[in-house]
Amino acid sequence: MKLKREALRRRALGHAWIFSNELEMVDTSIAPGTICGLLYPDGKPAGIGFFNPKSLIAVRLLAQNTLELPADFIKERLAAALAYRETLGVDRACRICFGESDGLPGLVVDRYGDSVVVELLSAGMELLKAEITAALIDLLRPRGIFYKNTHQFRELEGLKSYEETAFGTMPETAEIEENGLKYRIPMSGGQKTGWYFDQRENRAALVPFFAGRRVLDLHTYLGAFAITAARSGAAAVWGVDSSEKAIEAAEENAALNGVKGKVIFRKEKAERLLEALEADQLPEKPDFILLDPPNIVRNKKYLPQALKMLSRMAGAALKALPKGGYLAVSTCSHHIPRGIFVETLSNAAAKAGRRAMLVELRGQAKDHPILISMPETEYLHFALLRVV
Repeated sequence: MKLKREALRRRALGHAWIFSNELEMVDTSIAPGTICGLLYPDGKPAGIGFFNPKSLIAVRLLAQNTLELPADFIKERLAAALAYRETLGVDRACRICFGESDGLPGLVVDRYGDSVVVELLSAGMELLKAEITAALIDLLRPRGIFYKNTHQFRELEGLKSYEETAFGTMPETAEIEENGLKYRIPMSGGQKTGWYFDQRENRAALVPFFAGRRVLDLHTYLGAFAITAARSGAAAVWGVDSSEKAIEAAEENAALNGVKGKVIFRKEKAERLLEALEADQLPEKPDFILLDPPNIVRNKKYLPQALKMLSRMAGAALKALPKGGYLAVSTCSHHIPRGIFVETLSNAAAKAGRRAMLVELRGQAKDHPILISMPETEYLHFALLRVV
């Protein structure tokens, strides 16, 4: 395969994806996920990677400016990824592999002690599943390895959804420790791979702001932010989620951390609760609101709609808060750049008629590394606002 000349600038910047319209020709006879070489227009090696004629991302590079790849590159790169997490001190409960950022495009590995959950998001990684499983067994010595291959991104690669235990046995729940707190995580049926490791550092950063506050945690899921608030001296804490299973699990986690009764969990839609707050229809009002909605941008087509939703929810929260109150708001899509995220919050404050101070602007935890040459690897934006 050869690059078009107009694709040279992006290639020179080191981006790891080659789109189908950047190739001189797309050979549809090649099986999705096949490892192929890529040439510059002058015939020199541009790289080697997974080729998928069915995907807009036609090539996911494994190595750049070469056509050679070590036979054991899967284990070698997983070992390097693990070593990095060990330097962070989180290697027992963290994201062990974050796809392109760890040189393994389309591979996500989350570790829950002796249980491992894997997502394969590219056709190339699907073909290398046996090698991935063998490498993880050798490096992590897990009790079980579970493949949760149900992410919507698989559709874009022409892959089917499925779940399976590929090695050993998987427990129904796994217990992890994060920021000195303990949580039981569902190994199947939960959101993502079971837990949001990417918010670990943001939860810790909020600890000094919770003392004495009345905290409302919307989209609480398993209760991590709410429980952190309760353990950090909050005067009152409410956790809300639309899933009954999530609420039950959150209550178990509250008991596990000795704050049962200090956090009130309820099954409710966040949007309805915000509307009630905005209309002053609730008997008690929070002075700290956490707004962490699920990914609302499946692709760029949905971006305008998603930004309107984010602005509406943030605006309602800001309007409901008293002067001196805090809003912590997150978004988790690489389709929303950081600048647009901040601009959306600014517009939300203006429409709500509130002045807000940006206290902190944060991102994903360090076990979700960001490639400076690949903006798509930065996806989580987190802002702490104070009403002034």
